[in-house]
Amino acid sequence: MHPMLNTAIKAARRAGSLINRASLDISQIKVSAKQQNDFVTEVDRAAEATIIETLREVYPSHAILAEESGDSPGASHGADSEFQWIIDPLDGTTNFIHGFPQYAISIALAHKGVLTQAVIFDPNRNELFTASKGGGAFLNDKRIRVSNRAKIDDALLGTGFPYRIFDHVDAYLTIFKDLTRRSAGIRRPGAASLDLAYVAAGRLDGFWEFGLAPWDMAAGALLIIEAGGLVSDLAGESDYLNTGNIVGGNPKVFNQLLQTIQPYRTAALSA
Repeated sequence: MHPMLNTAIKAARRAGSLINRASLDISQIKVSAKQQNDFVTEVDRAAEATIIETLREVYPSHAILAEESGDSPGASHGADSEFQWIIDPLDGTTNFIHGFPQYAISIALAHKGVLTQAVIFDPNRNELFTASKGGGAFLNDKRIRVSNRAKIDDALLGTGFPYRIFDHVDAYLTIFKDLTRRSAGIRRPGAASLDLAYVAAGRLDGFWEFGLAPWDMAAGALLIIEAGGLVSDLAGESDYLNTGNIVGGNPKVFNQLLQTIQPYRTAALSA
C-alpha cells in the first residue's frame, strides 16, 4: 500500500471514531447553518481538525483544501507543495444530524492537479473504499469493479437533488423525469462521496450531480476510474473538480447517461 494512502486511511479512521462517538447522542450536537440547507456541526470541525493533524504529522509541506477551513498552503514552497489533500470530514451532515446513517469521510490527494490517492470511509458500516492511481480500487482490501450492465434501461442510478441554489431546478427536474422513465430506478441518499464509491463498487451503475465542491467528488472520482469506470463533466471532459458538475458510471451506462443529460447542458451549467 502506498504510504500516502496509508496515512489517509489512518486519518479517516480517527475521524470516523470521533463521528461514531458523537452519533450516540445527536441531541447534544451544536448545529449552525452556513447557508440555506447547508449545515455544519462541531463534529464536522473536530473531524476535519483530526484529519488535518494526522496528515500534517507526516506531510507538513503538503497543501490542504478542506470543506470547513478552506485552502491552506504547506509549510514550505518546495516540491512538496505540488501535493494537495482534498478533504470532506463529514459528507452528509444533514443526514448525520437527523440520525440517517448515510454519511462518510472523504480524503483525496492530488499531485500537480492529478488525483493520485483516495479514501472514502463509511463509519456506520465500517466500509473503507480506497484507490491509488494505477493500482485499482478496493473495498476493505477486496478489489472492486464497476458493474457490467450495458443498458441504461436496466441501470440503477444515483443523483443529488438541488438543495442550496434553486434557480435552475426546472432543468434538473426535466433531466430527472427523463432518466426516471429510462432507467431501472434513481436513488438520492444524500452523500455524493458514498454515491460515487457505490458506482465504483457496482452498487450503482451511474451517477450525476451539479454544483458540487471538489471535496465532494475528488476521492469518489478516482475510485470510479480505478474500478474501470468513466467520469467527466457535462462536456465529456475531465474538468469536473472545477465546474462542480459530474457524470460517472460504468463505460456503457456512462455514455448513455451523458448523452441523455447533454441536451440540457446549457441550463445545468448556469446552475
